Amino acid sequence: MVQHYHRNITYLCSHAGISVTNCGKISGIPISCRCNECLPYSLALPLPMPQPTTDINLQLTTLLADAADDRKAGDICLFKVSEVTFIADYFVIVTGYSRTQVRAIADAMESRAKEEFQREPLRKEGEADRSWIVLDYGDVIAHVMLPEQREYYNLEAFWGHSEQLAFTPLAQSQSS
Repeated sequence: MVQHYHRNITYLCSHAGISVTNCGKISGIPISCRCNECLPYSLALPLPMPQPTTDINLQLTTLLADAADDRKAGDICLFKVSEVTFIADYFVIVTGYSRTQVRAIADAMESRAKEEFQREPLRKEGEADRSWIVLDYGDVIAHVMLPEQREYYNLEAFWGHSEQLAFTPLAQSQSS
């Protein structure tokens, strides 16, 4: 069996000794090569593309939550929002109890993501005011908020219909 590649879609031809002669279509998907032996529109089937076995964005989400926990963030919540919005796959929402702690938590998250994933936020907001800092990694968005901001904006209620992920702080899981 010989595999052909076209536009990142893999096709499998049942004949060896392939010679590219014409262009045909299978289920409306153009393919650029066919065996001389193959009848039009036959025997060339799309193969499933391999799916990643680990979710790198979930790992980043957990890492950000761990970094926040290291800086004593409170009420750490993780949401998988990919089923309800296209803006991100995951949200991390944490509380810092002072403006200094909010900044320290955001710095710790940013530092750990850079160290372990070589990723820096695409955008950062709220650094000047430090009452609500947002770190946007594209598919993962982290919110570090003062209690007053968190209560007022109530993101948990807004995204409550999405899947909330369980988070066990690293320190708590090691003491068990």
